[in-house]
Formats: sequence, C-alpha cells, structure tokens
Amino acid sequence: MARPLSIDVLLDYQFDEPTDILLQIEAAALPCQRLQSSALNLPPALTPTRVPALDGIGERIWLNHQGRLVVEYRATVDVERAATDLAALAVTPHRLLPGDAIPYLMPSRYCPSDRFHRFAERTFGDVETGAGVIAMREWIAGHLDYVPGVSNSSTCANDTFVARQGICRDYAHLMVTLARAAGIPARFASAYALGVEPQDFHAVAQVYLGDQWCIVDPTGMANDETTAIIGVGRDAADVAFLTAFGWAKFNALKVSVA
Repeated sequence: MARPLSIDVLLDYQFDEPTDILLQIEAAALPCQRLQSSALNLPPALTPTRVPALDGIGERIWLNHQGRLVVEYRATVDVERAATDLAALAVTPHRLLPGDAIPYLMPSRYCPSDRFHRFAERTFGDVETGAGVIAMREWIAGHLDYVPGVSNSSTCANDTFVARQGICRDYAHLMVTLARAAGIPARFASAYALGVEPQDFHAVAQVYLGDQWCIVDPTGMANDETTAIIGVGRDAADVAFLTAFGWAKFNALKVSVA
C-alpha cells in the first residue's frame, strides 16, 4: 500500500478593494482518496461560505476580502486508486453515456475540440478502446516540449498545438481536446501529484472509458496511485485554485507534495 501524500500549500495575495474570491485548493474527499487530515487556515476576520464544486467533486469557498490575504492549507491524503489499464477499457457508446458525462463531449473555452475532428480522425482513426487514448497521450508527449513561461491564462489547446510547447495545464487541455474530438468525454482536473517538477498545482485530464473516469497525464509526471484530485471541470477556467472578481496582486505561492 502506498504511503499517504503530505500536502502543504501557501497562497499570498493583495486586494486593494473589497473583492469576491472563489478558492478551490482542498483535496476532494472521494472513495479513492481518503483525507486523514485537512486544515485550511484563513485570516480570522473572514467568514467563508462553502459551496459544492462541479460534479460534486470537492468544494469551493467564497471569500470577500480587502488587504493582504494569506491562506495556508495542509492535508494528509490516503490515495487508494489502483492503476488503470486503459487499453483494456472500451469507449462507451454515446447513447449509453450518463447525463453528467455529456457536457464533456462539447467544446469549451480552452478546449476547442470542434477544430480537431479532422486531425483526430486522420491521426488516431476510429477510437473504440483506451488504446486510442494512449496513442493520443503518447502523441502529445512526443510532440510537445515542457517549457514553463511560454503560455499564459489565455492560451488554449489550439495555441499549444501550434506552438508545440507548454506546461501541465496546456498538456491537459490538448489531451481533453483530442479526446473530445474523437467522441470521448474528457474533463480537466486539478490535482496534487507526487514527483511533479517544478512542484505546483498540477493539471491532468480525465477520460470516460469503461463507464469510469480515468486519469491521463501526457506530461508523464503523475500516476493513479500518487495523485489527489482537487476538482474537475470543462477546462482550467472551472477549477482555478483562486478566482478573483476584481484586481489582485500576486505575492507568493508555495506547493509541496511529499
């Protein structure tokens, strides 16, 4: 049995005006990942409001704050997710998909899958099993270079496809886009993962195969057994660790997973 993941996070921001803030940094409590401990430390004057996150995976926290905001999060997570043999799993026919998987067939802001149908068909053919998903993952790994600083908050999968470089967020967006272009539901997941370099919030894709959601990481840094999911969504816009509805100044960020 794998040892628990130890997670330590610090966020430091400045808000000059009263600002609504949506925070999502806590590892989700799921059947395949059990929280041994979880502590979120906020300034004492703040009154957080918790709301369910997308697909009921994890929670978001509303804050309203002016001034410096320092948030600390520490957790110990037992990951009990077994490695998945993707190649052995079948693609679920569209008519048999559950309702909550259907939105993840559609294009989204950072995953314009409607632009990739022809490429996906020519490159991967008629994808009927997870072997096709593996081929997509390997194509991305073989054609992209992991280069921090070359993308930004407006970079979409089409930009990454052309530039052939990016970070985990960009790799995950392209993986999601190719899977959707091939008719497979795919969603973006934020996570904590052991062995990520440089250590930060990590992004992976999840594809719907064999009537289950499976982690796929084309960067090759994360695996099933040492990844703790924070939240999921159509793309990064749905699961940002901090969304400020106003001006914000970034001071510092620290993420440690051991």
